[in-house]
Amino acid sequence: MIHPTRTNLLHLKERRGAVTNSARILKARRQALIRKVIESSRPFLESNDAIRNDYGKALAELHFTLGHEGKDFVASVAAVSKREVGVEIEQKNVMGVKYREVLFDQAMVRSPRERNYDYMGTTPHMEESVHLFEKIVDAMMEYAVFESKLKRLGDEILRVTRRDRVLEERVLPRLKGEIRTIAQYLGERERESYFRLKRFKDKRTARVLLEQERDYHSRNESF
Repeated sequence: MIHPTRTNLLHLKERRGAVTNSARILKARRQALIRKVIESSRPFLESNDAIRNDYGKALAELHFTLGHEGKDFVASVAAVSKREVGVEIEQKNVMGVKYREVLFDQAMVRSPRERNYDYMGTTPHMEESVHLFEKIVDAMMEYAVFESKLKRLGDEILRVTRRDRVLEERVLPRLKGEIRTIAQYLGERERESYFRLKRFKDKRTARVLLEQERDYHSRNESF
């Protein structure tokens, strides 16, 4: 236990104030992070729904293409239009939380002229299928960025929440208990000092009165 002195009591009160302020700051940061998660969740959910819808449409168009042009023709077109795609990784920061953003070095959605085959010889179903699958790849990259960002923000919220709980459920109760114990000890010591001083004053007053009474009697006897 800390030695019960007024200096230590003041020191503990200062620490309690600092811990209270820290907990308040953590709560504010947690609320701000939650708002960021909500803001980021909207495009994240919209991107997820868009990928699901486009994927269903792309599969339907692909089935029509396979039925009209055959599997071998589709495979040959896929081989001709194949390309290498590079990515760039950028470090991003939101409220001190770092996450990585991945970007393609070129646009994923191409025009029919950029696909290295004669689009005049294909069906609209195939062109729509290719367009949708390229669009899905682009959307999935955005989805991955959102997912990474949300995961980082979620981890930071958990970390801040744990720290806040430690301060409020462990550190602050312990400090308050120590402050209460020292304050009670000092209060009892002050009361004891007060009673001792009062007894001393009472004895001193009684002794003075006794001496005065003796002086009075001695003067009367001399007369």
